[in-house]
Amino acid sequence: MITLTDVYHVIASIIPLYVAMIAALLSIKWWKLFTPDQCSGINKFVANFSIPLLSFKVISSNNPYKMNLKLVSADFLQKFLALVILAAIAKIRSRGSLSWVITGLSLSTLPNTLILGLPLIEAMYGKEASSLLAQIVVLQSLIWYNLLLVLFEINATEESINATSSSEVTGAVESPQRVEAMNVDEKDEGIKDLRTRNIKMVISTVGKKLIRNPNSYATFVGIIWACIHFRWAVKLPKIIETSVTLLSDGGLGMAMFSLGLFMASQPRVIACGTRKAVLAMALKFLVGPLLMSVPSLALGLRGTLLKVAIVQAALPQGIVPFVFAKEYNLHPAILSTGVIFGLLIAVPIGLAYYFLLDL
Repeated sequence: MITLTDVYHVIASIIPLYVAMIAALLSIKWWKLFTPDQCSGINKFVANFSIPLLSFKVISSNNPYKMNLKLVSADFLQKFLALVILAAIAKIRSRGSLSWVITGLSLSTLPNTLILGLPLIEAMYGKEASSLLAQIVVLQSLIWYNLLLVLFEINATEESINATSSSEVTGAVESPQRVEAMNVDEKDEGIKDLRTRNIKMVISTVGKKLIRNPNSYATFVGIIWACIHFRWAVKLPKIIETSVTLLSDGGLGMAMFSLGLFMASQPRVIACGTRKAVLAMALKFLVGPLLMSVPSLALGLRGTLLKVAIVQAALPQGIVPFVFAKEYNLHPAILSTGVIFGLLIAVPIGLAYYFLLDL
């Protein structure tokens, strides 16, 4: 049974993060310490150093030979199911489809496991449960954050390519002289060639950017080192271990600081508007756990394992998707709102699911 002391420890783990966020907010609103270019530089530092090293630390600390296959499979299926549903909705909606798939996936299935999840789950279900949650963190960092980066890159590349393609199509196909000289088959063939070339350009551009992205290296190096460490008990050299710890430990705080800087640049606290904020909270705290319960029950998760799976899905949205959204300028207002208000109501929501699942 969770106690008031446990609740205190959970809240105590959140307050320092709000201190970092409020410090950033005051540094812009009152003290005018940072310019917009400096704020952008801070976010780049978080995206390219703190978050990748934090991912490496978490992944390399987890034993890959003792993964709970049912739990990680349920987590994978939850996110895959959300991706399919969002893609179907976006297809019907058509306009700005990929950007809303990215935002919906971030809100509904990528919880804040590192900041709030580990202390909350441990307070509810014990240390063994927190080790189960760490396995979900590994899968999230290894697969889904990298997939998120791919989607961000595809969306950014398509915007730049479409601008170039539209001018080419206008010049090559829509001019009166060209239309008269071309039959229907030739026009169709020209459009197909253009689409094929655009697809190749997207793949090429995304591939090059992912090769240069430090988070991709951090996750894969992390899993490789975990396999070596837990197989042969080899430890990192002290110099490397200390360097990684120094930078990664500040990752969450710097991410919250970056969030505070972004809040300060917005005219309202609810930057995305009330309607979108309510939708974001519904996606996170209702749709996410519901989607998690379907594959969990189907795969036979029962008891504490089922409870851990559902409660972690009801955790607030993670900071990492916001950092990426800010970097790519893709709906950062919605994701910042998801982080801020998610953390504010996370403890009562988590406790509500805890007591509900115990009925």
